[in-house]
Amino acid sequence: MQKSFLTLAKSNIYTLIPGYTHMQRAQPLSLAHHLLAYIEMLQRDRERFKEVRSRVNTSPLGAAALAGTKIKIDRHYTAAELGFEKIYKNSIDAVSDRDFCIEFVSASALLMSHLSKISEEIILWVTDEFSFAKLTDKCATGSSLMPQKKNPDVPELIRGKTGRVYGHLQALLTMVKGLPLSYNKDFQEDKEPIFDTAETISSCIKAMTILINEGIEFNIKNLSDSVENDFSNATDLADYLVGKDVPFRTAYQVVGEIVKYCLERKMLFKNLEIDEFKKFHPKFDEDVFVDLKPLNVVKSRNSEGGTGFAQVEKEVNNWQKKLLL
Repeated sequence: MQKSFLTLAKSNIYTLIPGYTHMQRAQPLSLAHHLLAYIEMLQRDRERFKEVRSRVNTSPLGAAALAGTKIKIDRHYTAAELGFEKIYKNSIDAVSDRDFCIEFVSASALLMSHLSKISEEIILWVTDEFSFAKLTDKCATGSSLMPQKKNPDVPELIRGKTGRVYGHLQALLTMVKGLPLSYNKDFQEDKEPIFDTAETISSCIKAMTILINEGIEFNIKNLSDSVENDFSNATDLADYLVGKDVPFRTAYQVVGEIVKYCLERKMLFKNLEIDEFKKFHPKFDEDVFVDLKPLNVVKSRNSEGGTGFAQVEKEVNNWQKKLLL
């Protein structure tokens, strides 16, 4: 799945997309930078599963019912034969521990939250209102009634499955709450949450990978038009003044007044004349129009980890090495 996102990112470094905070237009971004954010989330999920594995790979064999056994056995031998890295050091803990179930499902729930986040954005992007992308027939279906519809079934189903895994985590936490040591029959309720969670996350990962590989196509023109027709370059207008030795507090207020002026006249910054800019502050000059171009806005965010194209290319190369592409 990470490789799928990386392949998509590699081909969209210079594709622009509006960035959002509070679901309001904020600043333009490289689409690749947005996609790389998903790869970072998924990497944390991979690391969490590895950490869970290192803790739960412990053999309970030889603990018997709860007190161990008088029969001379070699617990380390059976652990090694079955691929366990270590054994439980306390027989009571061995028969009553279900932390391994909860840790696995907890890591799975967090993975599903990330898949749900990705799904929600795709669902928004393919609406007519956003029209940032479209789904191919492989990952969408028509309506049973309305012939014009192309429903985002795959991301909707993944988003829906998230609640299923959350429910399994809650069930396991409730199962162990307040149980006395050691074994209790309540523990038979651990099987279904574990097996169903493993099956659910596996199928959702496969489905999302197919969706990213074959199911989504970005509307490059609509994305480009979207960042040309808003005020998401307002911060850069303030930064322009800061670069001319204007305190940011003053620059922020000046730009706020310019935004208000433009909204009243149904205009954008790019539609203003330089004389109009100078009415708000004398430090404005012709070069302001260069700074306000969306490509230059994105290019300028060149701090480490930022959306600047040089930084995005660097991260794409880093991930190619990490993922052995």
